[in-house]
Amino acid sequence: MQPVMLITGASRGIGAATALLAAERGYALALAYRREREAAAALVAQISAAGGTARAFAADVSCENDVLRLFGEVDKAFGRLDVLVNNAGILERQMLLEDMDVARLQRVFAVNVTGTFLCCREAVKRMAHKHGGDGGSIVNVSSMASRLGSPNEYIDYAAAKGAVDSLTIGLAKEVAGEGIRVNAVRPGLIKTEIHASGGEPGRVERLQAAIPLGRGGEAEEVARAILFLASDESSYSTGSFVDVSGGR
Repeated sequence: MQPVMLITGASRGIGAATALLAAERGYALALAYRREREAAAALVAQISAAGGTARAFAADVSCENDVLRLFGEVDKAFGRLDVLVNNAGILERQMLLEDMDVARLQRVFAVNVTGTFLCCREAVKRMAHKHGGDGGSIVNVSSMASRLGSPNEYIDYAAAKGAVDSLTIGLAKEVAGEGIRVNAVRPGLIKTEIHASGGEPGRVERLQAAIPLGRGGEAEEVARAILFLASDESSYSTGSFVDVSGGR
């Protein structure tokens, strides 16, 4: 039986790269997206054309009803859940804290923090031994921003990812006895579209000279770390972090 992996924020960037690599490694994919319907459909078609199994589901992870519907649809489509990759995340335009309004803060924390909590909760209900599950693996996509703070750019995003780090540590201990491992990756400067959301599409190029490895990272490099944590290759790792940041 194919293991089933649910990826949020799957239509592009790190999420899409993870989906493609996971399909190559034999996972059946549930791909959640918020707005990029065409991109998600194209990704499903690409995976299917290569002989893989994938379905796309629309969901805003910051909305509890959407999350409940998403997991219910995954239940009906696949009948099980082995891996959850919490990749959905947003950032807003670069800004000093003194200029941030509460609406911005609520948006950033709703997706990056509340959405991750909600998806973890629903995954645990399906994976935990006490609920009849077979165990599983949760991989949270955090950020090096949680360690570096992102001053003068988006400390709200950094703080939200700090919350994801704390969730990873606490939940790992909470569900270890239920056969569930919880780990996280912390990408650094990766060449994805998220930098355009912050108002600087060329941010990686501007900052890459300060990276010890001398370049920005590729989404597939993060995907490889995610797949390691998702798999039994990391069977003795929980509450752990893999920094994919070129040494930054």
